Amino acid sequence: MLAGGGAGLCQMIVTSPMEMLKITLQDAGRISTTGQGPQLSSAGGLSAAPSRAFSAVAMAATPQRMSALRIAYDLFRTKGLSGVYRGAGATLLRDIPFSMIYFPLFAHLNHLGKSEGSPTSPFYWSFSSGCLAGCISSVMVNPMDVVKTRIQVLKRAQGEQTYNGVVDCARKIWVAEGPSAFMKGAWCRVLVIAPLFGIAQMVYYFGVGEYVLGIERQYY
Repeated sequence: MLAGGGAGLCQMIVTSPMEMLKITLQDAGRISTTGQGPQLSSAGGLSAAPSRAFSAVAMAATPQRMSALRIAYDLFRTKGLSGVYRGAGATLLRDIPFSMIYFPLFAHLNHLGKSEGSPTSPFYWSFSSGCLAGCISSVMVNPMDVVKTRIQVLKRAQGEQTYNGVVDCARKIWVAEGPSAFMKGAWCRVLVIAPLFGIAQMVYYFGVGEYVLGIERQYY
């Protein structure tokens, strides 16, 4: 579990800015189609003022084609490193528990498939174990994924809820939408995470990494 938590921490450092860019790109055009301009968020959101505003999303009246590089550049230029890592706390609270659940669960499930005298489980068992462990882990941490996504949305319509940190976001979601809101998108995440980790474990089973690096494979 500690090793899994450490892996989740390292993953967050690398993937948190990517998550931020992904959400911004996926959310592009949402406000402009409603005819409402961006609103200044107390948590560091965007201002409608053209000066020192996030140029990639500030002008809702004229939708602009955005790119990940443009978003990353403008975020870093206007808000510094904290802008790129916005929502990192929520990402940390999602990824560390996910890894702490996933890796021990997968190891246990995969061990059940070992036959007597065989050092490993069959590849299809590793695939199934990875899918099942990924499915369970992603559902269990989905509430924090919802909080993370809400915090990382930069562009908000007038009157739309704003959030000031993880606790404030979770409280407002609970009050306004009820506990079921924390499971929104859970099954969509399962459709991504389950095959992703199933395939990863199956590739590991075939020893692709060891073959590329030219090292002898170790069985555990």
